[in-house]
Amino acid sequence: MSSTLRTRATRATGASGPAPVGGATSRGALVVLALLVLLALALTASLVWGARDVSLAQVWAALVDPVAGDNDHLVVRDLRVPRTLVGLVGGAALGVAGALMQGVTRNPIADPGLLGINSGASLAVLVAISGLGVTSVTGYLWFAFAGAAIAAVVVYGAAALGWEGVTPVKLALVGAAFTATATSLITVVLLSDTQALDDYRFWQVGSLANRPLDVLTTVLPFVVVGLVLALAAGRVLNALALGDDVARGLGQDVTRGRLLVVLAVVLLCGSAVSMVGPIAFVGLAVPHLARVLIGLDYRWIVVVSALLGPVLLLAADVVGRLVVRPGELEAGLIVAVVGAPVLLLIVRRSRAVAA
Repeated sequence: MSSTLRTRATRATGASGPAPVGGATSRGALVVLALLVLLALALTASLVWGARDVSLAQVWAALVDPVAGDNDHLVVRDLRVPRTLVGLVGGAALGVAGALMQGVTRNPIADPGLLGINSGASLAVLVAISGLGVTSVTGYLWFAFAGAAIAAVVVYGAAALGWEGVTPVKLALVGAAFTATATSLITVVLLSDTQALDDYRFWQVGSLANRPLDVLTTVLPFVVVGLVLALAAGRVLNALALGDDVARGLGQDVTRGRLLVVLAVVLLCGSAVSMVGPIAFVGLAVPHLARVLIGLDYRWIVVVSALLGPVLLLAADVVGRLVVRPGELEAGLIVAVVGAPVLLLIVRRSRAVAA
């Protein structure tokens, strides 16, 4: 690679050298500030609205000076605070995992399910339900996490076979094959065990309801490590976006960088799926929205996705509580129904810009 090409690629990707300054930094700061405001509004709405509305004054009192036996305070502290925090952490994990998957595979329609992580977690949960009689969300937790991790290890290991090693195409193909196999096994079990079907389908839809704080505190360390790895992988993803050969020319260890990204995806997606179920659309749509807002620099995309993810998931959860009150629709259903048209608009806009 010539020195001129190396310099241009370095400036474009941020693969080495200082972080972007000037206009890019100012734009990024404004986007992050706006998203922090939206996130604050989403968090507030999640605490205030539901089957029964609670005033802001009562929410504040419940948080800082709770009264024993007060129904509103019990609703806020015991039900809405846990599901809001789960939505915050789970949404951030799903959004960042989706951004990492699209970056490492160079596939704009990739999501965490592309590595077979969702199907691996689903199969493990079904084994826990059907074979071991596990029925609680806390009980599903470690099975879902283990299934996600095993799926990622199997897919990455299979994709690494061959002289060329891991490539984006091989990751996608092996992940699709693993997903098809796991889905077939899931179908066989569900057809033969009606009780397992009833318990499994509630988790499969994806929801923030009835998630105790124990679930969050258990997976939070994994999410934190995953987010740190994701932030560290920004420059690697910028280099990989130009192709493996260019990335190597810029001094990146492609194999180690791709393994770092996959590890972050496993930690983030495994944690999120174990908490809220396999809500796939957040990881697919959030990175596209992030690119519209901030551009193609993954150092910013990761940060913006970490804020957009919980905004989208919490907003879907609040809408699900309001549309059929006093009942509710699961957040996974709302995300799919409302988000699909948004993604179509993003795709149309991207194609128009490319043209």
